[in-house]
Amino acid sequence: MKVPFTANDQNNSKSIERNANRNPATGCSPYEPKSVLELRGSPSPVTDQKPTSNSNTDNNIVGSLQLEDQDHVLINQNLEDWDSLMRELGLHDDSTAPVSKPIIISQSENTLPEFSTVSNFDSTQFVPGDFGLLSDVPAGDFNGCNWINVGFDYVDELIRLAECFETNSIQLGQVILARLNQRLRSPTGKPLQRAAFYFKEALQSLLTGSNPITRPATSSEIVQTIKAQKTFAGISPITMFSSFTANQAVLDALEGSIRVHVIDFDIGLGGHWASFMRELTEKADSRKGGLPILRISAIVPEEHAMESRLIRENLAQFARELNIRFEIEFVLIRTFEYLSFKSIKFMDGEKVAVLLSPAIFRHVGSGFLNDLRQVSPQVVVHVDVEGPMGFGSPSYRQTVIDGLEFYSTLLESLEAANFDGGGGGGDHMQRIETFVLFPKIMEGVEAAGRCATPLREALVVAGLRQVGLSQFAEFQAEFLLRKVEVRGFHVAKRQAEMLLCWHDRPLVATSAWRY
Repeated sequence: MKVPFTANDQNNSKSIERNANRNPATGCSPYEPKSVLELRGSPSPVTDQKPTSNSNTDNNIVGSLQLEDQDHVLINQNLEDWDSLMRELGLHDDSTAPVSKPIIISQSENTLPEFSTVSNFDSTQFVPGDFGLLSDVPAGDFNGCNWINVGFDYVDELIRLAECFETNSIQLGQVILARLNQRLRSPTGKPLQRAAFYFKEALQSLLTGSNPITRPATSSEIVQTIKAQKTFAGISPITMFSSFTANQAVLDALEGSIRVHVIDFDIGLGGHWASFMRELTEKADSRKGGLPILRISAIVPEEHAMESRLIRENLAQFARELNIRFEIEFVLIRTFEYLSFKSIKFMDGEKVAVLLSPAIFRHVGSGFLNDLRQVSPQVVVHVDVEGPMGFGSPSYRQTVIDGLEFYSTLLESLEAANFDGGGGGGDHMQRIETFVLFPKIMEGVEAAGRCATPLREALVVAGLRQVGLSQFAEFQAEFLLRKVEVRGFHVAKRQAEMLLCWHDRPLVATSAWRY
């Protein structure tokens, strides 16, 4: 989903694209501002068909592809990695018993816990030397000055590299990439420069055909990801805001039901379900309506096998401690892509909620939304934590432009949160950038160039209407943000969405939809 911007917002976000700001000192054009806020100018303030096949064949496919039915095969192939993972996390892996101690990411003693185990060469386009994209500079503005001296030419070169994917100019892309590798050797410097480094790395992976996010993670990488997620949740309110606004939207829609089935299209490391379980249990206790029953159907990629086992065991243990009946099922994305909601088991009497994020639309498109009515969900919640990059762009160029704007803002907010909160130094930030942000950048860049229906339009076409979040959800978000005490963050509303903003730019947008 693209976070809805005003017309001014959209125009200002193109300031990177045009590179037309003047250097007040030299008069050269273009000039790259020294902060993300300068780049923006003065933005407006935030004021039913399924594949036909034999039913037995369908059942066989589900049985062979659902992760829960074959995870013993996938996991046993990585048993050594699993043992290593348990040791690194300080947990004892007893094959006859679940993990004894769930891993909790908590914000403070006064907040609910975050739970996680967490072409051809086109010589006409090439300008010899490091002069940037001179064709974009009006003749009257250039005046013979070499704007590389300003020191921000990497932005223009990065955009130009993205354009090479659209024109199939592979050799030119390699030339530009070589220059960028000299300019952006490591993820250091200001937020914009670090964001540019990660986008350069992502484009380079596409150019060389080596995508690091499509293979199963090793136990060491999973541990590093868990640590990075915990650090991220500890210094920034983004994880907390995302979890609690989504949880509250689901709880508000359940109307006191104790039989709940949630279809989660982006479970990640499972962190958001601990606080949900606790809230569900407390509401059931207050009503004296019996033990709550929670079923989760998580749609996951095939390489998510080890993380899925970790999520299952930790959530199951947490549910036992809360005395809640719990079941989790993992369905592979390729299974869901073929069978849609036939790949998910439903039971009579349960109320269904659906959690969406931009990632699933990059994998399977938006066609499955047409099948949602058959599931009869009480609510469909979309949490967008990727800004303009979230739903993909038909242009690599626009993906890079939007991505630089969003992720430089995000990095800027992380720096401020890390400083205000007295967090760790460069190692902690580097871990967050490497294991939390870069994979999202990689996914967004990889999805560029695909034509996609805007999410809001796709939801409306599917018959859904947007509903506002409750006043309690807004109050809770404001309260939690005050507990974090990081200057620059604030909660806002735009139409029926609830936004977490860094100054005037949305970083998270949560919306609820119903039939």
